[in-house]
Amino acid sequence: MEPILHGILLAFGLILPLGAQNVFLFNQGIIQKRWMYTLPAVITAGMADTIMISIAVSGISVLVWSVPWIQVVLYGVGACFLFYIGYSLWKSAPNNTHAGEERFPLRKQIAFAISVSLLNPHAILDIVGVIGTSSLAYTGTEKWAFTIACILVSWIWFIGLAAAGRLVGSLDKQGKIIVVLNRVSAGLIWIMAILMLVRFINAL
Repeated sequence: MEPILHGILLAFGLILPLGAQNVFLFNQGIIQKRWMYTLPAVITAGMADTIMISIAVSGISVLVWSVPWIQVVLYGVGACFLFYIGYSLWKSAPNNTHAGEERFPLRKQIAFAISVSLLNPHAILDIVGVIGTSSLAYTGTEKWAFTIACILVSWIWFIGLAAAGRLVGSLDKQGKIIVVLNRVSAGLIWIMAILMLVRFINAL
């Protein structure tokens, strides 16, 4: 029971703060006409976290992350993707009020979800540095329980974010809230991109 509780509290504490991944999934809930249309983004983000947590618990990621040039690449590529995501959200904001218009098609959802999940050094550091290190306290079935608890928290949180976004979107009949939240989301993602760019420059 202790590993499960530890995994739940730890994962929830790491995933709760506002980040590019959370902003994107919540935004998808808002702009999609139906909740089920957010599933590509939710499933992609959930699978990405599942893979990263599994690798972190195995200990492999600690060795990979210790290579300096990998950090430089992640920061550089991550910053570029976040700038692009912010631009796309800002540009698409006025169009989200038109009923029936295509909103973040399947490939775009998956690509963006992958970028904010796997090209996010902050998330990687949390998973590798915190979850990976914490898992060292357990072995055997206890480590499995800890790992599964962390993974389940990610999936439940992502589903809840998309559902909350869809609720907000359904209440916004005129599209005014969507426009504002899209632009706020874009601004937050740009701030994260700038911070990541600073880390990229410092890592050179």
